[in-house]
Amino acid sequence: MMLQANNIHKTFNAGTINEKVALNGATLELNEGEFVTVIGGNGAGKSTFLNAIAGVWPVDGGSIVIDGEDVTGLNEYKRAKYLGRVFQDPMNGTAADMEIIENLALAARRGQKRGLGWGITKDEKEQYHELLKELDLGLEDRMTAKVGLLSGGQRQALTLLMATLQKPKVLLLDEHTAALDPKTAATVLEATDRIVTEHNLTTMMVTHNMRDAIAHGNRLIMMNEGKVILNIAGEEKKNLTIEDLLHKFEEVSGTEFTNDKAILSK
Repeated sequence: MMLQANNIHKTFNAGTINEKVALNGATLELNEGEFVTVIGGNGAGKSTFLNAIAGVWPVDGGSIVIDGEDVTGLNEYKRAKYLGRVFQDPMNGTAADMEIIENLALAARRGQKRGLGWGITKDEKEQYHELLKELDLGLEDRMTAKVGLLSGGQRQALTLLMATLQKPKVLLLDEHTAALDPKTAATVLEATDRIVTEHNLTTMMVTHNMRDAIAHGNRLIMMNEGKVILNIAGEEKKNLTIEDLLHKFEEVSGTEFTNDKAILSK
């Protein structure tokens, strides 16, 4: 089992007028190489669940185990060696004033002791050239360009490469195509599928797009009120339609699915 998030609870502003129960017993187990898409209405707990796994703040209850290591008590910095992350904002994962090649080299050296001999070798240059070429965005010919000059989609594709260079135990994608136009989003999702499959990465992808949630990954979970209420895998997921999903949600939760953004992105 690569990821076990057991009975996670998190309440923000407890005991105040602004108290918000964000996670209410959220549970998920992922085997190595499983790719789960996470969907739910606004405030369902999707991103909060991802942040709990990443260690952004301590959880109030439950445990998080990554590849047999209990990381529940570890802070975000110490947990980072197990994880790759891509955020919604393309500006978040890269250093804008550094070159593409320097960003990749930084990602490749993450966790290593930095000496004075920080040069990028010929072999590394060739490796990065090939990796960038596979993205099919023309970045392999712009390796010395400053990242700040790239479009949002190019930056997001680069962030994805950087997050997966060291083959993380778990890859966390938090609505990583939401800020992109549909064509660019499709390119980044295609790259995501390829990289996840190629490296057999255990992946969680939060999305508000039902079509994407159905089309990608081998499992789909739906969250509501801070817990996982649907968990669909295998053949059932392959044959799923948006209508099926909405129907199942209403069946399990007893309410209608009310997230305009998700419905509109059918």
